Amino acid sequence: MPAPPPGTALLAELRTEIARADSKAAVLVAALGVIVGVLGGLLTSTGWAPQQLSGAAKVLLALGGLGIAVSLVALLLAVLPRFRRSNWRPGRPLGYFGDIRLAAEQGLLADALADTERLAADAVRAALAENSLIVSRKHSWVRVGILSFGAGLFPLVTALFLG
Repeated sequence: MPAPPPGTALLAELRTEIARADSKAAVLVAALGVIVGVLGGLLTSTGWAPQQLSGAAKVLLALGGLGIAVSLVALLLAVLPRFRRSNWRPGRPLGYFGDIRLAAEQGLLADALADTERLAADAVRAALAENSLIVSRKHSWVRVGILSFGAGLFPLVTALFLG
């Protein structure tokens, strides 16, 4: 079996990377939920209250909570579906699902598919550009989520130990 053309192979790799980024973010959101749930459960079951903390510990608790909240938002943004306005127009190849939807709404899907087949290299380039943008955004949000989780966890735990 011959190897797929480089553009097609890259596109498959990008789509796999999108799935990996989504999986990483989903696992991290679940882990974040478990950690926060366990900490919250332990603290409330022992009768702990933030008013018992010293001034420095209250500041650390607030900073830690902020870091955890930023982490959750960033990780949710990583898995948020991406929608943008399609700039497809008749005579151009289809590049992503928004283009397909727009062509179908205009009753031009059959023509658009024929154009996409005729302009296969252009279609692959358009899909590569779109998918690489999605991958880089997802990875950026996962990175922000991990860093803010780490930055939030340290002051949170420190505040609890300082009491």
